[in-house]
Amino acid sequence: MGKLSFELVEGNLRGLRVGGVEVIRAVQYLVRDSGWGTMIPQIVDLSVSENASVAEVRYKARCSSPDGARLDYEASIVATGNSLDFSVTACALDDLKTNRLGFCVLHPAALAGAGLTVEHGDGRVERACFPDLIEPSQPFTDIAEMIHEQDGITVICRLSGDSFEMEDQRNWSDASYKTYVRPLAKPWPYVVPAGSVDRQSVSIAVAGQADCPAGGGGEPVELTMGASIGVMPRIGLVLTPEDARAMAIHRAAFSDLGVQDLLLSLAAHRGEGLAELAAFAHGVNDLPQRRTLECVIPGGEDPHAELRDVAAQVADAGLKLDAIAVYPAPDLMSTPPGSAWPPCPALADVYAAARAAFPGLPVGGGTFAYFTELNRKHPPLGSVDFVSHATCPIVHAADDLSVMQSLEAIPAILRSGRAIIGDKPYRLGPVTIAMRHNPYGAAAKANPEGARIPMADEDPRQDGAFAAAWTIGYAAMTGAARLDTLTFGALTGPRGVIGEGGRRPVFEAVKALAALAGAARHACGSSAPQRVVGLAAGGRVIAVNLTAAVQTVRAGSGLLTLEPFAFAEVQDFSALSGCA
Repeated sequence: MGKLSFELVEGNLRGLRVGGVEVIRAVQYLVRDSGWGTMIPQIVDLSVSENASVAEVRYKARCSSPDGARLDYEASIVATGNSLDFSVTACALDDLKTNRLGFCVLHPAALAGAGLTVEHGDGRVERACFPDLIEPSQPFTDIAEMIHEQDGITVICRLSGDSFEMEDQRNWSDASYKTYVRPLAKPWPYVVPAGSVDRQSVSIAVAGQADCPAGGGGEPVELTMGASIGVMPRIGLVLTPEDARAMAIHRAAFSDLGVQDLLLSLAAHRGEGLAELAAFAHGVNDLPQRRTLECVIPGGEDPHAELRDVAAQVADAGLKLDAIAVYPAPDLMSTPPGSAWPPCPALADVYAAARAAFPGLPVGGGTFAYFTELNRKHPPLGSVDFVSHATCPIVHAADDLSVMQSLEAIPAILRSGRAIIGDKPYRLGPVTIAMRHNPYGAAAKANPEGARIPMADEDPRQDGAFAAAWTIGYAAMTGAARLDTLTFGALTGPRGVIGEGGRRPVFEAVKALAALAGAARHACGSSAPQRVVGLAAGGRVIAVNLTAAVQTVRAGSGLLTLEPFAFAEVQDFSALSGCA
């Protein structure tokens, strides 16, 4: 293929590279349903041909919406050593309700701060940069062409067939900037009438030679320890009332886990109250962990009355609390840029009501949902004692590579979070692969077949080594954020550290992190962070393999072999300490 290479995955393009340098993360043709779910195409008549100068891919596909409406399309991909054209002609067979129909182009998150030239649809040329701190709204709209320079390579991406804009996907922990079709300012969902034809294309051109070597991937990954970066955060779990009721069965395992924090989740807006709070009291009152009530209230006109009711029920249940975090229900659903915010009491009034109802307890705020929602609606910092939000890596994509690549976005999320909240204590979580709450649709998607699908309420990787590796890798990415608390999944259930068969591999990952809470921490560099990362704290270094291949790690003068998705402690800490 010459200079330009790519992978073909389910009809779309992944990892466009020049000399080993990833210049475009993906080019995807996607059809979204009215709940932002992706309609999986059924591909037929796939043909692939390649010679020394050109590669061609052609196929036909059909998408079906949840209500049965159908859309057929034909795709053509033609690539040379320095160019690529991906074009699609689509025809709706029925009236199709969709939120989005067309191309998405993903630029790697590593381009943060890099120069970008944007040609707009009216011919105007804008010279700017990929955002460094995460943008809450679209940094660029009405995009016809984008040009960026990367490691000696010039990359030109031209879009046609509709109006395109960019969003900063790091908001959702995707490690990319996404340029997509149809502006969010237009109504959605919308109907594509039966018989209508839509044509779109993406053209990529590259010039220049990569300044950096490609790297074969077979050499050992070198870990090096750097400067002091504070201390390890407290490690926590989120507990539902069901988890609290199961605590008696799993008391020994929970004690062995060693976490410092419990986030007790109460859906007061859905009628949960005295019975659920009594379950919490029975399950956790005698435990030494710090207990925070995570309370979603209805968010009507009188938050004081709502929180007085919760406080009375807490007292009746005899639940002992150390803090309360409050979230009004209207903020559970996402409000995209340009959309009207739903009626909701002022957050300062909500937090004042929490202080009045729970005198003496620290009051937290932020968002029950993800960083996206915190970035779009900042809490009044003078009214809260700590700020929190969650993350979920399968909002947009759920394949193994995308989920593990989401770790690349965590440092940017935390830097951007710190820019919002300043020095307030930062409590991050719960952090899980599976989605516990869907701000973008009616609910997280049921996943009875255990597939790898976006927005699923259960994920098959929770049972295996993948989730353990992702958990250690996540903690490794939080180094500079000065987190107060890092909360992972639940005790039991689909996001639990304990499954039907007993302790999952992720149990040992959370246990290892909990053992380091409060320990002095150092930066830990990696020569190949897409393969192996390390976490250095308390005189210990934990290395984790983020890939499905065996990796060799060099730490100081020693070598460590890591099986796929395995983590282990580097034994020769003193040798590693000498590397900077």
